[in-house]
Amino acid sequence: MTTLAGLAHRAGIAPEVVAHLQKLTSAWGLLADLCFSDLILYVPTYFDLSNPAQPSGELNYMVVAQVRPATSRTLYPKDLVSSVITASSAPGITQCLSSGHIAFKESRVPHSDEHRVSFCIPVRHDGVVVAAMVREYELNAKLVRGELERIYVSLFERFANMITRGEFPFSSDDLAEAPRVGDGAMVVDEDDVITFMSPNGASALHRLGSHVARVGDTFASLGLDLGVIARARLNLEPVVEEIEKKPVTTVMFQALPLLNLGEYSGSLVLLRDVSELRRRDRLLLSKDATIREVHHRVKNNLQTISSLLRLQIRRLTSEDGKEALREAERRIRSIAVVHEILSRDVGDVVDFGEVISAIVDLAHESVPPDLHLEITISGSPGELDATVATPLALILTELIQNSIEHAFSSRDESAGERSGHIKLTFSRRLASLVIEISDSGVGFKEGFNPKEITSLGLSIVDSLVTSQLCGEISYGSQQGAHIRVRVPVPDRISL
Repeated sequence: MTTLAGLAHRAGIAPEVVAHLQKLTSAWGLLADLCFSDLILYVPTYFDLSNPAQPSGELNYMVVAQVRPATSRTLYPKDLVSSVITASSAPGITQCLSSGHIAFKESRVPHSDEHRVSFCIPVRHDGVVVAAMVREYELNAKLVRGELERIYVSLFERFANMITRGEFPFSSDDLAEAPRVGDGAMVVDEDDVITFMSPNGASALHRLGSHVARVGDTFASLGLDLGVIARARLNLEPVVEEIEKKPVTTVMFQALPLLNLGEYSGSLVLLRDVSELRRRDRLLLSKDATIREVHHRVKNNLQTISSLLRLQIRRLTSEDGKEALREAERRIRSIAVVHEILSRDVGDVVDFGEVISAIVDLAHESVPPDLHLEITISGSPGELDATVATPLALILTELIQNSIEHAFSSRDESAGERSGHIKLTFSRRLASLVIEISDSGVGFKEGFNPKEITSLGLSIVDSLVTSQLCGEISYGSQQGAHIRVRVPVPDRISL
């Protein structure tokens, strides 16, 4: 188990501390970008290095998370997570955890003229230091840092102090779709005055029409109705807002409050031009709406055909003709059920449980008045692809109707009202959906041979199962008819 939660559990870390560390690691990609460095999270543990399953009396440190910067090269191309080091080999971490203050260490890189720098930052939760976040980078005399790099590092230092005081990560921090530092960054002071603006940040403002934005302005003076800074100051929590300029420009803003001993001292505002993302979202919504409309129209057309068949049934005098049209009308309605559900939901999957309920309701409509029939359902098929759901709906309709028409017809009717029971059982086995339909009727006749089926309904079922769904079907009698259908179900569908 190499997740942070799993490793922390192995190290004996309390659940509430694990939750705090998870919030930190969900947000620390921002920190790695600001400081152009690798960040490694260590927790204290008492486990034997040679056998991690056995506790040891010696204090060690386990790596439970690691992040690389998107703004610089990494020092650790290999994954360090789950590795363990002894406390004696990491005096900086020991000093950091024991003192509760940031510890600094510089060492020479073997076989090189460069030096490696480590900052050990104590991670505090509820007033207690629970872990150490280590920033590591190499000093390079040839690398010249500009104003942007200096400001980014100073911002990281402010966040590092917030971590030390337990003010970061924020309690409701959600950075799932947040901009990255490279997308655009601005800093405002406690008076909402812009004190820094990255080139990408300025470009994002230009797309909103603010071509004269400069350091010393406020968003209000730029004509931007931006409420994220005020809400970040009020709640001391990150706030995300999008501003749209018709017709095609959308910029996302996220304000992260900068705190000093619990007091608001400004905000880091990250900006990202999400115009293309929102355009794609609109296209997807439009596509989903179009697909739903198509299913809705197909359902309406099928219902119209069903109504026309019912009208035709009333005009016929032949009972055989009437029964043939009734069967055709039932088949059409069973297909319409799938399209009705697809017209309400987004995507190409359908909750087949809803289809089954509708099919059972349709079946009850065709039950003779003198037959008391109970239909029960066991198990759940879950969601199915529409290409499976449509033929499967028709299969179930035919099999249930076959039981209604033939399973109870030979019962002794002298006792009055007949009764019967049909049971549908659904189960998932490996990559297949297994359906069993059993009734309490007379069962199949002795010598019944599925290969010699003459019934149109069972012929349709056999063709749909074997040809269209590439499945299998078997017939038997167990105190009544028992039919077992197995159809392959794609692994991406969860049942």
